[in-house]
Amino acid sequence: MKKNLVLALVVAILMTSAAAIATVMTPTHKIVDSLPRLDLEASIPKQFGDWRLDDRGSGGVVNPQQTELLNKLYSQILSRTYVNAQGYRVMLSIAYGEDQRDGNQLHYPEVCYPAQGFQLSSKVAGVLSTPMGNIPVKRLETNLSQQRYEPIIYWTTVGDKAVTGGTAKKIAEMRYGLRGEIPDGLLFRVSSIDRDSTAAFALQEQFIEALLPALSAEVRSRVAGL
Repeated sequence: MKKNLVLALVVAILMTSAAAIATVMTPTHKIVDSLPRLDLEASIPKQFGDWRLDDRGSGGVVNPQQTELLNKLYSQILSRTYVNAQGYRVMLSIAYGEDQRDGNQLHYPEVCYPAQGFQLSSKVAGVLSTPMGNIPVKRLETNLSQQRYEPIIYWTTVGDKAVTGGTAKKIAEMRYGLRGEIPDGLLFRVSSIDRDSTAAFALQEQFIEALLPALSAEVRSRVAGL
């Protein structure tokens, strides 16, 4: 009887300790509350380098989630199409969320595009080298019914750090959590309708390399971790 009482007491102490630790470890402070507000519409220029906003929006930027879910996951979504002097179009989508805890995770293109009916034919993780620094990215090849071929380059950020998703993203979130902070997060995606993926990726990289220097240092750090 005495043994059972001691065991019950030990269990109670452990449970209380675990609850206390969980309370202490639970992040409570959003880092966005200490930063200037990120206004994507105002911060991302409509013209830079050889690229300008295409008001016609030819091709249509894919946002493969329902509006209700998009509004729940993200604080802001910017969707634009740009065109260069040769008439080549690049579609830009930036989805930003102020709270990147598990219930509000960014949705990755390799999951969302197939959910919209696209086939994912390749997914390659790599590094995009730019004059401003290196960015960990993923390059996807997708197509819709073998008709709309849409190569994609994307990356995500947690706070001011660019990550490739998965484990790296979780580690970055945990680092903030240990400081009692809730990080914001962003998914940056460019794509184009093009059967030639090699050429598409090259032009998308040119687009990114022209865009980054056109951003302020504060915005660039949160958009690309540079």
